[in-house]
Amino acid sequence: MAMVSLARRRARDLFRTEAVRRASVFCRGFAGAAGDENDVVVIGGGPGGYVAAIKAAQLGLKTTCIEKRGSLGGTCLNVGCIPSKVSGLDLVWSIVAADELDLFSLSFEFHRNQGSTSKALLHSSHMYHEAKHAFPSHGVKFSQLEIDLPAMLAQKDKAVSGLTRGIEGLFKKNKVNYVKGSGKFISPSEVSVDTLDGGNTVVKGKNIIIATGSDVKSLPGITIDEKKIVSSTGALSLSAIPKKLVVIGAGYIGLEMGSVWGRLGSEITVVEFAPDIVPSMDGEVRKQFQRMLEKQKMKFMLKTKVVGVDTSGDGVKLIVEPAAGGEQSTLEADVVLVSAGRIPYTAGLGLETIGVQTDKAGRITVDKHFKTNAPGVYAIGDVIPGPMLAHKAEEDGVACVEFIAGREGHVDYDMVPGVVYTHPEVASVGKTEEQVKSLGVAYRVGKFPFMANSRAKAIDDADGLVKILAEKETDKILGVHIMSPNAGELIHEAVLALQYGASSEDIARTCHAHPTMSEAVKEAAMATYDKPIHI
Repeated sequence: MAMVSLARRRARDLFRTEAVRRASVFCRGFAGAAGDENDVVVIGGGPGGYVAAIKAAQLGLKTTCIEKRGSLGGTCLNVGCIPSKVSGLDLVWSIVAADELDLFSLSFEFHRNQGSTSKALLHSSHMYHEAKHAFPSHGVKFSQLEIDLPAMLAQKDKAVSGLTRGIEGLFKKNKVNYVKGSGKFISPSEVSVDTLDGGNTVVKGKNIIIATGSDVKSLPGITIDEKKIVSSTGALSLSAIPKKLVVIGAGYIGLEMGSVWGRLGSEITVVEFAPDIVPSMDGEVRKQFQRMLEKQKMKFMLKTKVVGVDTSGDGVKLIVEPAAGGEQSTLEADVVLVSAGRIPYTAGLGLETIGVQTDKAGRITVDKHFKTNAPGVYAIGDVIPGPMLAHKAEEDGVACVEFIAGREGHVDYDMVPGVVYTHPEVASVGKTEEQVKSLGVAYRVGKFPFMANSRAKAIDDADGLVKILAEKETDKILGVHIMSPNAGELIHEAVLALQYGASSEDIARTCHAHPTMSEAVKEAAMATYDKPIHI
């Protein structure tokens, strides 16, 4: 019976695929006959927008993508996740060392065009920190270590440039029309574009997807000049390493950027209005994470608000006081990073012209098919509710286009992993223990420390743990939280497990290669439904 059912499903899918193919061929032919009308127009070339455009073209839909930056990839690739990881990933060191044999000069370049801008710097700064603090214990010694900041930033820019050109290549390969300029609705099916070359054109589409992303959230009384007071964009391009850096906001971005400059020698103080850092994180993991950051000499002022700023001198003076009110104090810094979150970016789109509705937070309201209230207009990514993450926007883009093409699309926001790219990294998916408790669900917890993992011990990088939450009666996994080196890579086993409704025993009985960091996930799963072996 199972085989018969499978055969029926395959036959049904085959007929559905053929029907969609015929429909899309007809649509494309119709669009061609109309000359300048597209089946799909995407406003915004960030992770959600460019992925949606490519997917639409792959489904046979005539597609145009409009991007005002003139460089594809959006905030993530140009001034966000990639550069921050590249400067960390693609570090250029200049080492001048002397030993009993001779004097020598070494220049190391690490080219890893992956992740995003912020991830580049995160890796580069981590490599410098390792060279300074960890190499001697591994028998690698030198007398002097120098940071070549211009080279580090140049490598970041090189990585970003290469990746953006790569997306343009994908557009050409998939026959996506690319218009460089700022788009504004003049009707639900027409977008007026002021092109970067000074001209203007009108792009028509049967279906228009808004994928304009988000922008930095400003704070009252604090003006970002990208010199003394910077956003994450400015923090990726500082001309010198600040002696003192104050970060306003203890979320993902603030902690990541604080880590970059802290590793390079800056004195970091994080000011946070809330009582905890990264409020969305599991409480137990958060406490351990904060202790690790404090070991790295990052200072925290929680339950604290900024009430005044003075930039008249060489540096910046911040007036702060307790969040509940009280005695004021002054913080002095060379640079202040404002990292208080992000807001949907819809300015200048002309949403009011076509009557697109937004909520109190400025997010565009959509239904489960990503449709707005305006006919033929859709929205995805950071401009709609849900986690403001590049990979969530990509999933939105694919699902939205599949709906447009007559297929079924699906994104479960409860299954979207989150990662803090510090060292150690913190990655999570599903429910925190606090959330499970609030639901009144009986549950079990399994934990395994990396101190008991052979690979982590072998590489002398064993801070952190894996924590798994599972329903007590069924053993179904409810949430997984990992703090470790490369936690962002380890988490995907857990994402897949949650996606398919797996139990902790399912993971525990799956063979994991030895010695690997991922064995800690298996051991935590064993601890959840039974007992671990190595602790």
